[in-house]
Amino acid sequence: MRHVILDTETTGLSAAGGHRIIEVAAIEVDNRTVTNNVFQVYVNPQRAVDQGAFEVHGLSNEFLEDKPTFDLVVGDLLAFIKGSNVVMHNASFDVGFLNMELAKLGMGVFGDHCEEIIDSLTLARRLHPGRRNSLDALCERYAVDRSSRTLHGALIDTQLLAEVYLAMTRGQDSLLQEDANQGQASQGNSSTSIRDNNVFILPASPEELDRHTKYLEALEKQESVKPAWLNLPD
Repeated sequence: MRHVILDTETTGLSAAGGHRIIEVAAIEVDNRTVTNNVFQVYVNPQRAVDQGAFEVHGLSNEFLEDKPTFDLVVGDLLAFIKGSNVVMHNASFDVGFLNMELAKLGMGVFGDHCEEIIDSLTLARRLHPGRRNSLDALCERYAVDRSSRTLHGALIDTQLLAEVYLAMTRGQDSLLQEDANQGQASQGNSSTSIRDNNVFILPASPEELDRHTKYLEALEKQESVKPAWLNLPD
């Protein structure tokens, strides 16, 4: 499945309060590989950028005044995400702004134009409950280099998020691949053994076996219950 990693920058924090999108960036991840297929555009919001937002992303009113308005770029954006799963960090924020911009144009909601919306923040909270799960924190946790990120920007954030998302989901793919490989091996060669899989077995020494037996005997005497595995037939 094709994935698109997407991020926005805005004039402020509230779409309901009249703030607008000023940058959209998206990069393609195909077959778990980040491709060179990139979408990025600055947008004239037709309103002022809040000072607090400017301090985060550095996009000034002067810089944005000659950029196209959202209605002129939305077609290319929707074409880019069509048929893909779209990954966003704290997706409710970006989707709220995208839905607002689409509603102004009578174009439905963002989810109408892609296969699925995946919130990487929700995924991170499931994987790391009780821990900080900001993009910066996840970059540090997964050893993703963010040294080039001096300000927030939609394009750099999508690049970082792509690496983080692939790292967060890599274990699932590894397990699936391992199961597939084992299935193919068992079908192709019924005599496949542990040795064939390069697993090193270190047997217990006689002394270790003796200590283990004495431990089980003491445990059985203390609890007056025979270990269940000793009841199994040989």
